[in-house]
Amino acid sequence: MSVFHLGLIINPLAGLGGSVALKGSDGVAAQALALGAEPRATARTRLALESLLPVAERLEFVTFAGAMGADLLQEMGFAYRLLGAPLGQTSRAEDTRRAVQALQEAGVALILFAGGDGTARDVCAVARPSQPVLGIPAGVKIHSGVYAISPRAAGALTLRLVEGGLVRLASGEVRDLDESALREGRVAARWYGELTVPEEGGYVQQVKQAGVESEELVLVELAAWLEESWSPQVRYVFGPGSTMHGLAQNLGLDTTLLGVDVIEDGRVIGRDVTEAQLFALVDGHPAWLLVTAIGGQGHILGRGNQQISPRVVRAIGLEQLRVVATKRKLGTLEGRPLRVDSGDPSLDDAFPDAVRVWAGYKDELLYPLQ
Repeated sequence: MSVFHLGLIINPLAGLGGSVALKGSDGVAAQALALGAEPRATARTRLALESLLPVAERLEFVTFAGAMGADLLQEMGFAYRLLGAPLGQTSRAEDTRRAVQALQEAGVALILFAGGDGTARDVCAVARPSQPVLGIPAGVKIHSGVYAISPRAAGALTLRLVEGGLVRLASGEVRDLDESALREGRVAARWYGELTVPEEGGYVQQVKQAGVESEELVLVELAAWLEESWSPQVRYVFGPGSTMHGLAQNLGLDTTLLGVDVIEDGRVIGRDVTEAQLFALVDGHPAWLLVTAIGGQGHILGRGNQQISPRVVRAIGLEQLRVVATKRKLGTLEGRPLRVDSGDPSLDDAFPDAVRVWAGYKDELLYPLQ
């Protein structure tokens, strides 16, 4: 059984100011505690993690010591690995940023963080656009669109991902109010950036007849999305298979059904290439790798596409890999993970526990990988 790695960051001071009418917690933690406020972030996180207890044996959390995550995980019986500790007796914004950097370097599939808008700002300051995160609402102010609607909703959505359900990725805004102005009776909001967050993925999209997804229509729409977003002088490697061939046809490109082809600036520059030819085309050149999954089996590398060798994948980079698969094709896996078998165990181990899947027009999912 594969182990799914989740990042966890708790801002233990989040929400302190609410119960004592301080309208927030930023910069007033000591005052809030003196007024009798009780920390609530850990309790809110517990509510989220309770949903994951049925799959605890399949999980390993990656976190920081003490109240930032380890204490609660140990109390609840989850397996966890420490990557660091807060710099002082209580965590600060700098600790949250350090934790995010460490967790994404560790390659976790999803970072769960408990806090409010101030915590979201700290996460946004260092999170990569490719790193999925999800907020557990624990702060006084929750204006940012990166939080689940409740702690239990955060847990349920994470459980869905671990169990192989379809989870859509979206862009969520990080916004925060000026707490000093708020305490003076003025409302001043500011946009701080965006984070990649999971949403519940629906099974019915691109409807043609009787609510059944049409793969042909999905490929038409995927082609339109890709054509809108081509990056100039970037090489796109199309793996073999009917899905990729159909996508290429809708782009007006003459590619091979069972070969690997390379596209740049809307034209085919390498058709049915060998491994050596492919490596020469992508080594040192900006590139994306687009592959599909074998229906019912789930392999994305190592079955019928050996031209895409470990050195090719490393030259392109794992962050530039996307799986192209319709929701119907993913449904044939019945919740089983996608798989890689590149022939290089160290590369296989470097893959994240979940990969991004293009499933329709501007419809991106997060799906488990083993």
